[in-house]
Amino acid sequence: MKIFKTVAETQAACRLLRREGKRLGLVPTMGALHAGHLALVRAARAQSDVAAASIFVNPLQFGPNEDFQRYPRSFDRDLQLLQEEGTELVFAPTVEEMFPPPAGAPPGSSSATSRTGTFVEVSGLAEKLEGKSRPGHFRGVTTVVNKLFHILDPAVAFFGQKDAQQTVLIRRMVRDLNLPVEVIVCPTVREPDGLAMSSRNAYLDPPHRQAAMVLYRALMRVQALAGAGQHDAPALAAVGRETIRQEPLGRLDYLEIVHPETLDPLSDISGGALVVVAAYFGNTRLIDNVMLK
Repeated sequence: MKIFKTVAETQAACRLLRREGKRLGLVPTMGALHAGHLALVRAARAQSDVAAASIFVNPLQFGPNEDFQRYPRSFDRDLQLLQEEGTELVFAPTVEEMFPPPAGAPPGSSSATSRTGTFVEVSGLAEKLEGKSRPGHFRGVTTVVNKLFHILDPAVAFFGQKDAQQTVLIRRMVRDLNLPVEVIVCPTVREPDGLAMSSRNAYLDPPHRQAAMVLYRALMRVQALAGAGQHDAPALAAVGRETIRQEPLGRLDYLEIVHPETLDPLSDISGGALVVVAAYFGNTRLIDNVMLK
């Protein structure tokens, strides 16, 4: 497994792979890897010639009062897990490597946000749901993913369905900018009790970890009612919200039923729908979703 920390050496290595006719599959991550990430790596190995991963905690997607500084970081463990899964290339840049200061400015003289004058934003999608609760979050996501695509030039990139809105935005970005990348979305990987795998699960103490299971229960309740013939989206959403509100250690941010591509609210789910939810358990904010077919 080759580990690169600079843009230049990563681009050189990826150019060589392209000249050799190799198809590169990329799994972008922020580290703190879990079984969900490793499932994406296995998908990359199965569907490409070279499985690559990036490890970069992106400051652009964190708000001023969010958890950038305390976001879990386990670089050595992450590398070991990636090597065990057969990853062949890892790109692990510093913040200054990804967002260098302007010419003439001393290193560390400004934040990544102030050093970056160019952003990629998917207008019309980035402001909804997560974007409403976390302004600027998706501008940070799409900007850094676009940079990763240009640096590694993958033929295919793998993302998890758990971050459903993120996958919708990245697919739209790829389409609108004619990027030569196939985006594959893999199913959400869950704990045995149904909680979606997330690096932020490590923040939960035992009582809040137990309480967080209500997200899955709410989604399954909505899915069961839809499967039984209930197609009224507002009524289904109301059931999901009430399920979460009954958990005393949970605090609902939103639960909405939306169109899977436009993310607009639906009145009827007959044509398919996406149920998205976000809630706090203590200071930890978790998201989840399920498709209604």
